[in-house]
Amino acid sequence: MPPRYTDLVASLPANVPFIGPETMERARGADFLARLGANESVFGPSPKALEALRTAEAGIWKYGDSTSHDLRHALAAHHDITPETIVVGEGIDGLLGYLVRLLIEPGETVVTSAGGYPTFNYHVSGYGGVLDKVPFDGDREDLPALIARATQTRAKLVYLANPDNPMGTYWTGAEIAAALEHLGPDTLMVLDEAYGEFAPADAALPLPVTDERVIRMRTFSKAYGMAGARVGYAIGAVELIQSFEKVRNHFGLNRAAQAGALAALADQPYLSEVRAKVETSRAEIARIASDNGLTSLPSATNFVAVDCGGDGDLARAMVAALGRRGVFVRMPFVPPQDRCIRISCGTPEDMAVLAEVFGAALAEARAGAPD
Repeated sequence: MPPRYTDLVASLPANVPFIGPETMERARGADFLARLGANESVFGPSPKALEALRTAEAGIWKYGDSTSHDLRHALAAHHDITPETIVVGEGIDGLLGYLVRLLIEPGETVVTSAGGYPTFNYHVSGYGGVLDKVPFDGDREDLPALIARATQTRAKLVYLANPDNPMGTYWTGAEIAAALEHLGPDTLMVLDEAYGEFAPADAALPLPVTDERVIRMRTFSKAYGMAGARVGYAIGAVELIQSFEKVRNHFGLNRAAQAGALAALADQPYLSEVRAKVETSRAEIARIASDNGLTSLPSATNFVAVDCGGDGDLARAMVAALGRRGVFVRMPFVPPQDRCIRISCGTPEDMAVLAEVFGAALAEARAGAPD
C-alpha cells in the first residue's frame, strides 16, 4: 500500500521548477560546450574560498555550526547591521520555503508576477497557498500593480525580484521604498535580491533592515560563484528572523559551505573582478545578438534577455537549436516575455562558442525546425 499522503500533497502534480542541465546532458548523450542557462557564475568562486573549502574537508565529519555564527557576524559587519537581523540557510530557495511555511496557511493568498521565479511558486503551492499573478509591465515586474493587488486581496506575501529574473530589469530602491508606503498592513514584501551584487547602486533599498514590511533575500550562488554550496541568507526585522528558528533545518548548511562563504565574503577585490568580467560578457552577448539582427534588453544581472523577434514558439525553437549545438540557455515562461531567450554571462571561450553557433541556430529556428 502507498503511504497515506496528506490531502494537499495528494492533490499536487509531480513538479520540478527547473530541469537541470545535467538531466539535459544525459538526455542528449553529451556535455554542453557552453553552460549559459542557469545564471551560475562560470568565473567561479574566489581562490580564497576554494582554499577554505579544501581546508574544511578535514573537519567534514562534524556537523556545521547550527547558528552559522561566524558567517552571520561577518555578514552583519559587511552590511553594517546586527547579527540578529540575519538568518542563514540553504540558498534563497530553502529560505523561501521556510518563510512560506511560517506565514501561509492553506487557501491564503500570495501575490507574485506572472512568469516570476517558479521555485517561489512551488513552495507556495506546496503549503496550500493560492497564487495571484500580476502580469509584467513591459519587461519589468509591475511594482505598483503588485502592491495594489496585495493590498486588495490582503495577501500575506508579495514577491518582488530586484533585479528581476528572467528579464534582468530592476526598480530603484527609492521607487520600492515609495511603493511600500501603499502596502497594506497585512502584507510582507519578499524582496529577492539574488542578483544584488550585480545591480547598480541605486537598486539598494534605502530603508533600515528592521522595517517590518519587507524581508530581503541574498545568496552566494550568483556573484560569489558558489551555487553548488547552497548558501543564502535573509535580512529582516528581529522578530521575523527569530521565527525561522521554529521551522528551519538547523544543520542544513554544511561546515565546508560556511567556511567557503566566509572566505568569499572577505575577498571583495575578487568580487569586483567578477563584476567586471560579467560587464564584458553582457556587452559581448548584446553584440552577438546585434550582429544577427536581434536586440537585447539592458541587464542589471549576470544574464541578458535577447529578443528573438517573434513569439514563444520561435524562442523555444531557438533554445532547442542552440542546445543541439551544445549551448545551454533558457527562456521566460510567459508571453510576451517568452519572445526572448535568456543567456547567462560566460568566459571568452563560452562567448566564442555562442558566436560561432548563434547564426545557424537562429536560421534553423526561423525555418521552423522541430524542438
